[in-house]
Amino acid sequence: MSKCEQCIVRQFSSLKALGKDELLRMAECKTSYTIKKGEPIFEEGEVTNGIYCIKDGVCKLSKLSDNGKDQIVKLVKPGELLGQRSMISDEPANLSAVALEDMEVCFIPRTEVMQFFTQNNQFSMNVMRTICDDLKGADDHMVNMAQKNVRQRLAETLIYLEETFGKNEDDTLRIQLSREELAGMIGTATESCIRLLSELNKSGYIELIGKKIKLLDKNKLKRLS
Repeated sequence: MSKCEQCIVRQFSSLKALGKDELLRMAECKTSYTIKKGEPIFEEGEVTNGIYCIKDGVCKLSKLSDNGKDQIVKLVKPGELLGQRSMISDEPANLSAVALEDMEVCFIPRTEVMQFFTQNNQFSMNVMRTICDDLKGADDHMVNMAQKNVRQRLAETLIYLEETFGKNEDDTLRIQLSREELAGMIGTATESCIRLLSELNKSGYIELIGKKIKLLDKNKLKRLS
C-alpha cells in the first residue's frame, strides 16, 4: 500500500484536509488489509475503534431486520470512509459492512483520528458534512420507500448502479449484485425482485444475461422511476 500523502483516494474524503505532518503520523499508525469478496469489514454491533478508508473495491452497508432479512442501506466506493459516526458517538457499529468484490482498506485508530478532529477544524467540518450527507441520503431513501412503488424503486436503483459504478465491456452493470442483495436494496422480497426484473426484460427496458443485467433503455427507466 502507498504512503498516505501519495494516496489519490484520500482526496475524495474528509482526509483531504490533513496536512503533510498529519498524513505522516497517520501512515505510521494505520493498518492495511485486503478483504475478499463476501467477507465483512465489520459487523453490526461491533466496536470498531477507528475508521476505515476504502482504497479499492466496493462494499455494502446493511442492517439485519427483525425478520432476518438483510436491508442494504448504502453502497460504498473507493475514497469513502467507514465508521465516522460510530467513532464520534462512541457507540458500536449500527450497520454491517461486507465486501461486494475484493477490496483494499486502511484502518486508522480512533485515538489518532480524534486528535485530527480536535486539532484540525477543516477535517472536523469535513467529517460533519459527510455525516450530514449520509443523514440527507437516509431521509431521501425513507421518502422513496414510502412514496414509490417497488417497480419505480427498482428502475431508480438500476440507473444508480450504472451511473455510480459504471459498466463492463459488454455494457452490463459492473457491480453484480445477487437477486437477494438487489431485493434488499429496494426493500422487497427476492421473489418479487426476480419477477420485476423478468417483466422489465420482456418489456425491453433491460436485458438479463445470466446473473448480469444490461440497461437497454435508460430514458424509459428514468421515466418509470
